[in-house]
Amino acid sequence: MTWLWRTCFSLAAVAAPAAAATISGAISLADSREPSVRRKDFSGVVVWLEPVGRSSPLPAPGVFTMRQKGKRFIPHVLAIPAGSMVDFPNLDPIFHNAFSNFAGQPFDTGLYAPGTSQRIVFRREGTVRVFCNIHSAMSAVILVLRTSHFAVTGPDGRFQLEGVPPGDYQFRVWHERASDATLEKLERRLTVANATVTVGPIVISESGYLELPHKNKFGRDYPPEPRPGYRVTP
Repeated sequence: MTWLWRTCFSLAAVAAPAAAATISGAISLADSREPSVRRKDFSGVVVWLEPVGRSSPLPAPGVFTMRQKGKRFIPHVLAIPAGSMVDFPNLDPIFHNAFSNFAGQPFDTGLYAPGTSQRIVFRREGTVRVFCNIHSAMSAVILVLRTSHFAVTGPDGRFQLEGVPPGDYQFRVWHERASDATLEKLERRLTVANATVTVGPIVISESGYLELPHKNKFGRDYPPEPRPGYRVTP
């Protein structure tokens, strides 16, 4: 009887699925002229994992929100799985017109009124730089990824990826004020087992970053913004 029990226990142990791991770490920003960074705000950095040597199931799309309030896009950086929808609710007392004509996925919500919202589906992997056609100072970034293992850092720069199956992964990083060469140097190969994996510390230099002015959706310079209290109407 003891022999039978040991056999059953052994078979159950072999059949048990491998436990998922948690990947965590911290990122800081350096060489920055941005006032918020000088106050130790390290938010808006995207990290994600790409399987190495094997394909992975496409992530399930979802519904996300990028609000427009106080003439700002909130959040400023949004990471989503490919195929997801993003709502752009206008919470200001003025009209807005979100658009992107950069590489990634061009889109144009058109001009829409306070208290209303527009929805865009992002099917193409890439970086989508978002602007408002009325207010030149408004900008945001949507990073569309073909993985479900991603995170965006908060002000403390920390991130955590949960439920990562064992295997080899390429760890990748994105930050809007870092060059491609800087970000490529921060990539690394991770072997994930049934445990917690700590990455870092990672320091991203913003040295050499120059913020360039952008055009409106027609490729022209922005006209002067309406004076306070004035509503742009269709």
